[in-house]
Amino acid sequence: MTSFTEQKLKARSAQVGLVSDLAARLQREIAGDVFFDNASRGRYSTDASIYQVMPVGVVIPRHQQDLQIALDIARDAKIPVLARGGGTSQCGQTVGEAIVLDTSRWLNQIADFDKEQMTVVVEPGLVLDDLNRWLKPHGLWFPVDVSTAAQCTIGGMAGNNSCGSRSIRYGNMVHNVLSIDALLADGSQGHFDYIQNLSDGGRAQSIAQQVQKIASREDANILENFPKVLRRVGGYNLDIFNCQNPLPYDRDGRINLAHLLIGSEGTLALTQRIKLKLATLPKQKVLGVVNFPTFYQAMDMTQHIVKLEPTAVELVDRTMIDLSLENPAFRPVIEKSLIGAPKAILLVEFAGDNMEELHQQLSGLNELMGDLGLPGSVVDMVNGAEQTALWNVRKAGLNIMMSMKGDGKPVSFIEDCAVPLDGLAEYTDKLTQVFHKYGTEGTWYAHASVGTLHVRPILDMRRDGGEKMRAIAEEASALVREYKGAFSGEHGDGICRGEWVAWQFGPQLNAAFKEIKQIFDPENLLNPGKIVDTPRMDDQNYFRFRKDYQAIPVKPALDWSGWDVLRDPLTGEQSEPGSGGDPTSGLIKAVEMCNNNGHCRKFDAGTMCPSFRATRNEQHLTRGRANTLRLALSGQLGPEGLASEDVKEALDLCVSCKGCKRECPTGVDMAKMKIEARVAWSKTHSLPLRERLVGEMPQYAPYASYFSGLVSAVERVPAVADWVKKCLGLATQRALPSFQRSFLDNAIEAQGNATQSKEVLLFVDTFNNYFEPANAEAALRVLVAGGYKVYFNKTARERPLCCGRTYLASGQVDKAKAEAKRTLDYLMPFVERGVSIVGLEPSCLLTMRDEFLHYGYGEQAKALANASLLFEEFLAREHDAGRLDLKLKALGASRALLHGHCHQKAFDAMRPVEQVLRWIPELKVETIETSCCGMAGSFGYESEHYEVSMQMAEMKLLPAVRQAQAEDLLIADGTSCRHQIHDGASRTALHVARVLELALA
Repeated sequence: MTSFTEQKLKARSAQVGLVSDLAARLQREIAGDVFFDNASRGRYSTDASIYQVMPVGVVIPRHQQDLQIALDIARDAKIPVLARGGGTSQCGQTVGEAIVLDTSRWLNQIADFDKEQMTVVVEPGLVLDDLNRWLKPHGLWFPVDVSTAAQCTIGGMAGNNSCGSRSIRYGNMVHNVLSIDALLADGSQGHFDYIQNLSDGGRAQSIAQQVQKIASREDANILENFPKVLRRVGGYNLDIFNCQNPLPYDRDGRINLAHLLIGSEGTLALTQRIKLKLATLPKQKVLGVVNFPTFYQAMDMTQHIVKLEPTAVELVDRTMIDLSLENPAFRPVIEKSLIGAPKAILLVEFAGDNMEELHQQLSGLNELMGDLGLPGSVVDMVNGAEQTALWNVRKAGLNIMMSMKGDGKPVSFIEDCAVPLDGLAEYTDKLTQVFHKYGTEGTWYAHASVGTLHVRPILDMRRDGGEKMRAIAEEASALVREYKGAFSGEHGDGICRGEWVAWQFGPQLNAAFKEIKQIFDPENLLNPGKIVDTPRMDDQNYFRFRKDYQAIPVKPALDWSGWDVLRDPLTGEQSEPGSGGDPTSGLIKAVEMCNNNGHCRKFDAGTMCPSFRATRNEQHLTRGRANTLRLALSGQLGPEGLASEDVKEALDLCVSCKGCKRECPTGVDMAKMKIEARVAWSKTHSLPLRERLVGEMPQYAPYASYFSGLVSAVERVPAVADWVKKCLGLATQRALPSFQRSFLDNAIEAQGNATQSKEVLLFVDTFNNYFEPANAEAALRVLVAGGYKVYFNKTARERPLCCGRTYLASGQVDKAKAEAKRTLDYLMPFVERGVSIVGLEPSCLLTMRDEFLHYGYGEQAKALANASLLFEEFLAREHDAGRLDLKLKALGASRALLHGHCHQKAFDAMRPVEQVLRWIPELKVETIETSCCGMAGSFGYESEHYEVSMQMAEMKLLPAVRQAQAEDLLIADGTSCRHQIHDGASRTALHVARVLELALA
């Protein structure tokens, strides 16, 4: 498929020369990365909007000099440039036919900090959460707390004039920026500050004088046409020059030229450094969650609630509540907030230093709701952890909304129209009627406090969504005008709202905006087509799903039919799985669940995405991989589809951690998608010896266990060991795995001291059977001590049963299915009589709860999944049911450091581990907040992956292990995790079963 951008590039090639020459010059002259291949360009062709425009190329500057050089080279070639941070823009601001400059990887430093003056100077690529983590020990924070704080950058926030949940207290980005150092289109540098500080006769002063003349000329128009609401981010901030503006941007009345750049979406200058105004961290917070029987009441009563002076009033509507209840990570959090089945809830926060005063404010909220006819409608939350958990659900609002299956998705284009609070209820009611007129429903959430509600009508952009989007936008604009609001309240103009700038501000101010653009950027090289001279919002050439978008027919190896559904936007009812007519049987629709919001770019907690955390390369990000797969499956990377080299490279560092399965709010399961890609690749490429050895391990392990001494002998001769490893493509730094005699060969059914009714089947996987049989022996002892009769996963004549995980890792799905069938046939009699299947290795046991369900084995697979538990999950369940009586004594150690296997985290199975360890008297358990250990099965053994494997481990795991005391227990259930700890820190970690065995009384 020839892209719109490529057609235009070919047309202009006579004037600018070949793109390859441009790429070559950039690669020669800058220290950072330069990408001009189709896959890399494709990964940067989208943001969190509905648009896709292939860039000319991608440059990731390593330092400020690179930024200058890239701009100079682009100007010489007359190619536009587009500055980009986290790529989370929702209106198409960061897509365009230009050289994309990604500042997030390296231009992310703190350049200066003044605690006394409460200011900080940062580079544009610094992520907001990273800045606030750095500031927290100083008792300060940057309070423009947007929901994408874990991934958005300060430069992107400035370009967009971001706001955040607490803008009612702290204001928007434009209220909190003091100065900006920037590169102008001609290559000169400008310092943008308070106008009285611009006395050096430089470029910024010249610009200030010219713009001030325009502002003086348009003074009456500014006063008349700029919306009188706090949330307004359209056009350029020309009103900073109008002191009569009832909402002055700088609260001390002075004019700051830097504020003209705020919200300019990179169309006026390239930011180098930004000076920010900080705020004192509030010491205490309380939260009142108000439950409303109708949505209208929530909107109508907001105007009264804000009079209590809260720091935030945020909306969560019924659709978002229901979707949160479907998400296992969010369900327990949202349930605590509900009284009955409300149609909407408002999160009302009070913050300060005096807890007694905050309790009084919370009491005032309860009294107010009683006066308004809703007594007993408030859930008081004073516990900090509970508040944080609920705010995290609210912050995930966009992604939660986008988790709907089916072709129809909530679409951003009128998302943040802002209206005065006294008209909010009527506005939302009338807009809902507009949605119904066009056969759809809207999803509502966000900033009730300032009249900015994020509303996304559900549209099918593959079919008639573009036409409905245009019609709804036109009627919504009439409502915005009726209620004297702003068409663009928070998320900027970009492509989807750029054409509405002239509508909002009138022809004269629109002409003034064009003059400003001409002053700053006469050759139109800085992010052209945004704010001025923009395309129509429904121009198909810019859509991600254009009329010619179609999937390549693919027969997937796994069952993806659950994503191939149609959904009624009004009723929410879905068709039967597999009825959507998808030629990939649901695979591409599962891939398209990625909405590009970039939640996977986070570093603060959780697992996702370990390879990106190590490399900070978009290619190694869940979002980047999903985009690569989508482009491949729609033919935009060539006819090879999933079997392309581009797909293989994008997935090369994916460790199948499944962090995205749980932590991506839209449920993008890249580990499972990687299996499909491996299958496609294996159909056209032979499987290397190393991959075959890994995949076939369950087959030859019974024989290899008899020759374990041979491996030990090889390891004792380093030259021979290194030669063997190099021949196999293994890292010489790793020891070869040492097989031991099988546990299951000698295992017999074991009877506990209780009745026959307490039965369990211990599923001993290949790794614990042949490499660490002591873990299985320990688990057996613990189960017997608990009073259970224990069975095993072995047959009389065949080798032990296996989950098939190693086959999946090498793309041999047919063999994995055969192993699953063998396992199902043997285990079903146990399952049918209620016996739990208990496993030790998370990646193996949890395969039965995940991949087994996608092999086509129907109800049997579901029954096995329901019966399968990890060792500690089983113990915790039995203990809570009163069936486990396990006598444990104190150990010599008083402290245990626990590292969770990625799959345990993905299936929310860490809490049972912590629970059973706390049964041991006098043992303090601390869970290390880690991502993937980096070993990930065979990944860390592979020579080409050894370095990145260790980078993953060195981020948090190994430093924490090295800081542990010699007498501290180290605990990790994963075979790979224990090996990584041993190799990287020379410490021994134990499986939970071993620890409990040591504590048996």
